[in-house]
Amino acid sequence: MKVSISIRKLLCLIVIMVIFVSAKCRQPVLHRVGGGKYTWKPSINFTEWASHEQFYVGDWLYFGFNISRYNVLEVNKTSYEECIDKDFIKNITRGGRDVFNLTEAKPFYFINSGSYCFKGMKLAVYVENPPHEPAAAYSVPRNCSPTNTYGNIVLLPLLGYLAVWIFLQLS
Repeated sequence: MKVSISIRKLLCLIVIMVIFVSAKCRQPVLHRVGGGKYTWKPSINFTEWASHEQFYVGDWLYFGFNISRYNVLEVNKTSYEECIDKDFIKNITRGGRDVFNLTEAKPFYFINSGSYCFKGMKLAVYVENPPHEPAAAYSVPRNCSPTNTYGNIVLLPLLGYLAVWIFLQLS
């Protein structure tokens, strides 16, 4: 009788571990600003483009452009609305193929300096926390970091070992 109680506890532990291991996580998305490889330019409606995108914490923005003509500045809301390129938060321009990590659930604002902002070269993105997957409700919320991947690599063999042990105990 004592052995069957231990087996029941182990089976419950295995079920909990399977739920934890199988919990879904959302991979970060690379959003090509404007929709293409080199679309940070005046002829693109960035407000329209952004309205069809969903931005979550951990996602990336890719700005592709001609570095001799354009740049990308992160600014506050007022600077975005009025195309003010002084006292910007961050110049993310590096080489014309630049990425920006969306690290917080908040609005982010970007403009091109000079008169290009007035020609529509500005972008506002509203970043949200990732939605929770149904399986994640039964486990600790997590993201897809290398640590979690390593945890899955360790847990899967452990689950296999426990399954073999239970099979041998029942035989």
